[in-house]
Amino acid sequence: MIVVTGATGNVGRALVRTLVEAGQEVTAVARRIEPGDVPAGVRAVAADLGDPASLEPALAGADALFLLVAGEDPAGVLDRAEAAGVSKVVLLSSQGVGTRPGVYAHAAGFEQAVAGSGLRHTILRSGGMASNTMAWIEPIRAHRTAAAPFADTGLPFVDPDDVAAVAAAVLTEEGHDGATYVLTGPEATTPRQRAEAIARAIGAPVTFVEQTREEAREQMSAFMPAPVVEGTLAILGEPTAAERTPSPDVEKVLGRPAAPFAAWAARHAALFA
Repeated sequence: MIVVTGATGNVGRALVRTLVEAGQEVTAVARRIEPGDVPAGVRAVAADLGDPASLEPALAGADALFLLVAGEDPAGVLDRAEAAGVSKVVLLSSQGVGTRPGVYAHAAGFEQAVAGSGLRHTILRSGGMASNTMAWIEPIRAHRTAAAPFADTGLPFVDPDDVAAVAAAVLTEEGHDGATYVLTGPEATTPRQRAEAIARAIGAPVTFVEQTREEAREQMSAFMPAPVVEGTLAILGEPTAAERTPSPDVEKVLGRPAAPFAAWAARHAALFA
């Protein structure tokens, strides 16, 4: 049985669906979750990664765990997972651990805990996700506008479904123990290009508005801690060569290319229309 934490999120929801379609037994975990939030046959358990003890009912009988970077006690989570019989852990981390370790020290701590746990493990370092553009849903629906800083700086955003597909593969296949995979899309796109892709998907013009760094900082500060805001702005505005360069790891694991942003936009057009 596979336990999926963050099961109602963009990656977790797709991962649960993918595993069920593959015939796996799944327990879906989130802080707030109901049976109606998951496919038929999936056990839904409310638990909080910030409280490792709350995970014990979900972990009972599990042999694999998909883990998010959340909470402050990864060792507490991993100890309980091992005690429950879990032998494999797949951690969803951030590309920033490799490119900006000082900024992403929290995620780096989770990676270190997983690597030192003695459990079979694989680390997935995700780049920016296509689903980040869901922040544009309301302004595009209401005003056909999209605002972001650094209009013409490109990053290879990854489709969350591709992250989920890689996670499903490493959870269920052999040959990935000890690996760290960097997950990106197949090409860099700029915020302006992503707005254009959404406009094509919905068949309506979308006006792109370039924010100043300070405007973006103020907006992000409403829901992000200050160090994360600054790290995010640095990646968006002054990406390193590694952050700008598409990784081959999605194709390496799945045997097919990563999906382009335009495909994600087309699949989610109804959200923006």
